[in-house]
Amino acid sequence: MKYAIKTTLLAILLSSASATALLAQDVLTLGTGVQTGSSVDIPVYVRDVSGTALGVDQPAGSKIQSYSINVTYTTDPAIQSVTFTRAGILAGLTPTFETSPSSAGSITLLDTFNEATNLIPFVSNAAAPGNQIGHIVITFAPGTVTSPVITLTINPTLTQLSNQGGTTTETVANGRLTFVNGPPVIFAPVPVPTPTLDWRVLAVLGAILAFIGLRAARL
Repeated sequence: MKYAIKTTLLAILLSSASATALLAQDVLTLGTGVQTGSSVDIPVYVRDVSGTALGVDQPAGSKIQSYSINVTYTTDPAIQSVTFTRAGILAGLTPTFETSPSSAGSITLLDTFNEATNLIPFVSNAAAPGNQIGHIVITFAPGTVTSPVITLTINPTLTQLSNQGGTTTETVANGRLTFVNGPPVIFAPVPVPTPTLDWRVLAVLGAILAFIGLRAARL
């Protein structure tokens, strides 16, 4: 009887541990865009959660050293360009491979880093949203007078985190990765400055008008 109870308790504990392991997921987040002039900068974060398949808490060969992040966005005639580049903890690292293919309504960033020479310095269990690894910059055409609303969405099919060799991956499909899509980007039109005349130009113009007035009076 005691043996049966112990066996049952052990099974429950093992089941609970397995469930916890399955629930552990790294998190990819699109932050809130910040507008500067005619451009909006959207930060991209990764939160490295302990206990997942990849992370700084894992042994060599099981670090997050590569990723493919595809983001789709609503198109608008006012959009002049969209770029996706490294930032944050990746800004000072040198990738062994990097590309950022794009098409209408879609932008991707793919990077691979050598674990021995360019270990990505994630902070395990950092406060949400984690460590910034990149940013998307949307630039609107000069003179845009409307307020376009652009929705960005992480594509679960084309997005993954992996180790350097690509032998271990974290995706939505395998339950090791989850996404947080940020709020829509709402562009605020940039006011066109009203041209002003330099005081010296005004002084010259006043003198000319005064001269014309005197000439007219004499006539």
